[in-house]
Amino acid sequence: MSDQAAGLTYAVRPRILSKYFGQLCLVLTVLTAVPLSVAFIHGEMHLALRYAAVIASIGSLGGILGRIHAPRDVQVNEAMVLVAFIFLFTPLVMSFPMMGSGLSFSDALFEAISAATTTGLSTVTNLEEMPRTFLFGRAWMQWYGGLGIVILSLALLLRPGTVAKKLAVTESREEDLVGGTRAHARRMLMVYLILTGIGIFLLVGGGLSLFDALLYTMASVSTGGFAPHDASLAALDGKMVHYPIILVCLAGAIPLTYYHGMHKKGRRPPTDALQLRGLVVMGLLMSLLLGFCMVMADQTGWTEALHHAPVVAFSAQTTAGFSSMDLSQIHASSKLVIILAMAVGGGVGSTAGGIKILRLLMIINVLRVVLRRACATSHAILIPRMAGRRMEEPEIHEGLLIVLLFVAVIFLSWLPFVLMGYHPLDSLFEVVSATGTVGLSAGVVSQEMPAFLKGILCVDMLLGRVEILAWLVMVYPRTWIGRRLS
Repeated sequence: MSDQAAGLTYAVRPRILSKYFGQLCLVLTVLTAVPLSVAFIHGEMHLALRYAAVIASIGSLGGILGRIHAPRDVQVNEAMVLVAFIFLFTPLVMSFPMMGSGLSFSDALFEAISAATTTGLSTVTNLEEMPRTFLFGRAWMQWYGGLGIVILSLALLLRPGTVAKKLAVTESREEDLVGGTRAHARRMLMVYLILTGIGIFLLVGGGLSLFDALLYTMASVSTGGFAPHDASLAALDGKMVHYPIILVCLAGAIPLTYYHGMHKKGRRPPTDALQLRGLVVMGLLMSLLLGFCMVMADQTGWTEALHHAPVVAFSAQTTAGFSSMDLSQIHASSKLVIILAMAVGGGVGSTAGGIKILRLLMIINVLRVVLRRACATSHAILIPRMAGRRMEEPEIHEGLLIVLLFVAVIFLSWLPFVLMGYHPLDSLFEVVSATGTVGLSAGVVSQEMPAFLKGILCVDMLLGRVEILAWLVMVYPRTWIGRRLS
């Protein structure tokens, strides 16, 4: 870095981090009161006491830190550190109530990280025998993790302005979160609540109990995938209830700004409709490929393939992680199709994970321009465009960098599994599922899996949820050492 550039960089300010982390803790305190109420309703007092202890602890911490006087202007690196840290802090404290259901600390932490990051991978078996508060608590974490603790904070607590705008930086670009103000966050919260209400209505109408409908909907709209049954969707009576669940998953994988802009002409970001079309086309393509592989390689009947293929393919594409069949028994070709769908994921500005459909479309557009330049004269000027606008160089570089980092994390995480004797393709399946925050499993994840490998998947889930650049900023020395603004 040049001396001139170094002179324009500033380290994070402890007062800023402390104050706004305290305010985020207050939001988390309010959110934790919901599973506490569920524990009281179901008479599971041992879990209620643990949730009460968490509320008292983080509420006191938030009350103390939130009173610190600090500037309202937040730097980008400060916003990224805050977002990354709250997604690390939340599962750490929520591990305590989860341990009350009989889990070890490592399994409770794994479950809490999987919930907060909306992944859905689980080491827990015999879910039907687990306390109802446990089942609700992890689905509730997925619900508010999907919308984002940050966005909820903007909606409920933080003032409009620079703070709100920059705290939203890791969720989507400025084009998608116009202004990033508290009013905007409230609109997104309203959209999220409406989608949740519609999901509950559809599933109750499909014959599910209110409790199951609530849990499946919270895990669907957040594209989280935690089911209250070991067999996921296969445990539900009647295959027709699978489609409403996948429809809600698809709704959650679409940028939330798309819904708000539907009735306001000219206010909808042009990339939202493009992402919706890309997501549907990609899901249909993956459904056809998966169905073909199931019929040809797995010897599945056409009737079964026509049902399971779109359910699993769209579940993988939206990074929801629900499954209507045992994926550990399918052919390698079917697993490869699912891996591709999980890696791409849903839309930017949605609850979905993966590299995002928008970045895939960006890469396709850049590749198309490169190929056209090879056929054009030396005087031709060809510029990559998407959704009717020119793609800027920094935008292209950042998108390609994120894809490269995503692939690098998958490769580095996959190697230890192979070195420890796990099947290479099944290991790749689990790592992509964790990094893409999907939750589908080929059977590798279990309570017997070594703690070291559980830790790798935990890191993958965190990297995938907050996106890798925020974590790199967090460990970058200049983030913490150097000049600070007053």
